[in-house]
Amino acid sequence: MELTRRHALAGAAGIATAPLLSAVPAVAAAPVADKQAPSFYRYKVGDILVTAVSDGKNVFKLEDSFIPNAKRDDVNAALEKAFMPRDMMTIWFAPLVLSTGGKLVVIDTGNGALAKVSSKGTNGLFADNFVAAGFDPKNVDMVVISHFHGDHVNGLLTAEGTPAFPNAEVLVPATEWKFWMDDGEMSRAPAGRMAGLFKNNRNIFEAGLKKKVTPYEWGKEIAPGLTSVETVGHTPGHTSYVLASGSDKVFIQSDVTNNPNLFATNPGWHAFFDQDGDVAEKTRRRIYDMVVAERLQVQGFHYPFPGLGNVVKDGVGYRVVLAPWNPAI
Repeated sequence: MELTRRHALAGAAGIATAPLLSAVPAVAAAPVADKQAPSFYRYKVGDILVTAVSDGKNVFKLEDSFIPNAKRDDVNAALEKAFMPRDMMTIWFAPLVLSTGGKLVVIDTGNGALAKVSSKGTNGLFADNFVAAGFDPKNVDMVVISHFHGDHVNGLLTAEGTPAFPNAEVLVPATEWKFWMDDGEMSRAPAGRMAGLFKNNRNIFEAGLKKKVTPYEWGKEIAPGLTSVETVGHTPGHTSYVLASGSDKVFIQSDVTNNPNLFATNPGWHAFFDQDGDVAEKTRRRIYDMVVAERLQVQGFHYPFPGLGNVVKDGVGYRVVLAPWNPAI
């Protein structure tokens, strides 16, 4: 039926006299101001489904000791070049979940439930976002740990100190396990951060998990499509991974670099997190030269979320080109 001018005017008059959305609650018109949607991002590597799950971030005042072999002015210049605030440091955290070969595999576990409380929800969010992404901790078959720093292992336990993934096999690098479980090494650890790491690791792996772990060696396929790679220096047993399926491949770099805006751009800078800065630097250059030459995509635990990108040579250092966000898998 043709819409006549009379019909159109009558319709307009009806709209003018109708109540304005009186039945819709006002709260539905705007999101909650201080909340974000759960943070997870999925992509495929061949037949393997990868889900990067955010554990949040840590923002803290930059101290000279954070990069002991760099000048404060140079660090601030690098921060400004990356459009980040001077004299402040931001570190992101992103564990991975793999759906591979009929198994559900978690790689590293974030800062843990206690950190969620102490940071007031800034980090320690992996468990919440893991569930929001549709996963059940009881269904995890394997948890693979890259190294024994708190932001990677604390999420192995709940706030009550029980296993967060009760049915999972926990796989740990054999060299890393040997170092942190050595009573002699613990007795020689300097007071402060290193002594604290030993205490934390003993609490997690002895008190919490009762040493129920499976040590793994480098150069082995430890889960379907996941091969362990030696990348020492950050810790004595620090491990990265190659994830491969078909012709697709991603290098999961763990902590080869921390925030790439500083440590990829300036691979000679040593973060105070690095247990052996000289070895960590050699590893960083070796690994980044390899991924540049092979044009491998890289997944970085401390890259800006979701942490997937490519590395290119840039002057005397490297630059991480983050992958475009893909709305579909």
